[in-house]
Amino acid sequence: MSTSPDQQEAAVRAAAIRGLNDIFRRNPTAGRVVITACVDALPQSEKLALLAAVVGFNAFDSGNDPFNEHDFGAIDQDDVSYFWKIDYYDPDYDMGSADPADPHVTRRVLTVMRADEY
Repeated sequence: MSTSPDQQEAAVRAAAIRGLNDIFRRNPTAGRVVITACVDALPQSEKLALLAAVVGFNAFDSGNDPFNEHDFGAIDQDDVSYFWKIDYYDPDYDMGSADPADPHVTRRVLTVMRADEY
């Protein structure tokens, strides 16, 4: 089965976003990281373990990554479910990004939260 030019363009765009998201998630100092109050309340060792699990996350599938952009994940730690997600903002962090595939106009924000905070 062949793909249309629109499907090819969408696949190229998703690959660009996925690559930028993976780079950012593995080195979150390249943008901003936000943790919710429940995550912040964790003991330091648990908080660091959770953030390390986010950095090392690689369990992407069609259920948690339907657009193949690696912008969301779920992690279980100590019998508690956590989510992480990446959002895209303009360079001033005022509005959404005009183009998440373009790193020159996009700033990424990684949010880590308990699943019940979503």
